[in-house]
Amino acid sequence: MSAKYIILIPQFNDWEALNLLIEKINSDVAGDILAHTSLLVVDDCSPLDRTESFTAFQGTGIQVLRLYRNLGHQRAIAIGLSYIATELSCEKVIVMDADGEDAPRDINLLFAKSAQQPDTIIFAQRSKRQESFLFQFFYRIYKAVFKLLTGKVITFGNFSLIPQRRLQNLVRVSEIWNNYPGGVIRSRIPYDGVPIERAKRLAGNSKMNFVSLVLHGLSAISVFIDATAVRILIFSIFMSGFAVSVILVILFLKMIGNATPGWASTLSTTLLIVMLQSFLISLFLVFMVLQYRTQQHFIPAIHYRDFVESVETVA
Repeated sequence: MSAKYIILIPQFNDWEALNLLIEKINSDVAGDILAHTSLLVVDDCSPLDRTESFTAFQGTGIQVLRLYRNLGHQRAIAIGLSYIATELSCEKVIVMDADGEDAPRDINLLFAKSAQQPDTIIFAQRSKRQESFLFQFFYRIYKAVFKLLTGKVITFGNFSLIPQRRLQNLVRVSEIWNNYPGGVIRSRIPYDGVPIERAKRLAGNSKMNFVSLVLHGLSAISVFIDATAVRILIFSIFMSGFAVSVILVILFLKMIGNATPGWASTLSTTLLIVMLQSFLISLFLVFMVLQYRTQQHFIPAIHYRDFVESVETVA
C-alpha cells in the first residue's frame, strides 16, 4: 500500500461507526487529497469480529493492523505511528478516531494549516464540544488540574496531522506510549492548532466510562511526572511553612493563657505529623522520578512489533 497520505484510525469494536466514517471521508475530504490517501486501521484486539466488508474507499487502499492484546487507544496510536514510520512511505499522517467525533471535513483544514507550517504537527483544537454538561464540567476541571500540576495547557486530543519528518522524531518519544498529545508537548516537537468543533458519534455507544476518563487524564499528567513531582514538593514545603506558622500562633496563645487546656498540644502535634508525612512523601516521589529517569525507556519505534499480530490488506 503506497500513498502520499495515510489516515491512522485506532478502533475497538467500532466497525459500524468505522464504515460510516469511511463514507464521510469519501464525501467530505477534498478530491486531490483523497486520491492520494490510504487508511490504516489499528484493531485494538476487538473481541467482536468484523462481520461486514468495509465500505468502498475512494482512496488508494485500506490496511488493518491487528494487535495481540487490547492496549488502549493511546498505545494503539503509538503502534500505528511506529508501523507507518518504519514500514510505509508517506508525506503526512492524519490521526483520527473511528467513532466520527473527529469530522473528516476538518482534514481539509488541517492540510491547509500544514501548508503554511510544513514541519509542524497540526492539532484540532476543540472550540466547541458536543458532550453533556456533566462531561464538559469535569473536562474543565481536568484541564485546570493539568495546568496546575504540569504548568502546561492542553486544548486538543488525538485528531492531528503529522508531517513525515516529525513522525520519525515522534515515534522515538517514549511518552506517546502513555499519552499521544502529552507526548508531543513533552517532546518539544513544534506543534500548532486549528480551532475545530467536535462532531457527534456516528454509531454505537462510547467505550469510555468515568473510570476510563479519569485514567486517561492521569496518563496525560504522568507524561510530566518529573515536573508534577517537583510542584507537589514545592506545595508540600509551602504547606509545611503554613503549618509551622499555625503552630507558632498556637504556642503564643498558650503562653498568654488564651488556649483551651489540651487543645493546643493536640492540634500542634497533629499539624506537625501531617507536615512531616506530606514532606517525606513528596520527597520520596521526587527521588522515585529521578531514579526512573536513569532507566531505559520503552521506545515505540523499536518495540511496537511485539504487539502486532497481523497486517491485512483489505483493498
